[in-house]
Amino acid sequence: MTLFQHAMEVRDYECDLQGVVNNAVYQNYLEHARHEFLKTRGLDFARLTADGVIVVVVRAEIDYLASLRSGDRFHVSVEPTRESRIRLAFLQEIRRAGSDELIVKARIITTAVNARGRPYLPAMLDVLLD
Repeated sequence: MTLFQHAMEVRDYECDLQGVVNNAVYQNYLEHARHEFLKTRGLDFARLTADGVIVVVVRAEIDYLASLRSGDRFHVSVEPTRESRIRLAFLQEIRRAGSDELIVKARIITTAVNARGRPYLPAMLDVLLD
């Protein structure tokens, strides 16, 4: 079940010399969709950081299955799950608009760190799992 989808379009400067989206850019797409998802749950990434809730990625598993090119429209899905007591996993897919072709499949593991750099999962992030 997909919980959230965000539509986007490839910009030409995101492509490499082969004319396809550079592999690192897909991580930007995934992150942007996660931040947009937070907003739908009443959370803002910048505000969380300002309040001392530092959310970090601790692991990124990404399968690149096909390529996007300049001008391609696509959507990024976000489905959060609890990975452990202190970690959230975001199951994400990037699919080409129209054909729904699967381009990227990812599992992004996150946690928050406190002022001492220790991982924890603040209760305020529970709204992501509702």
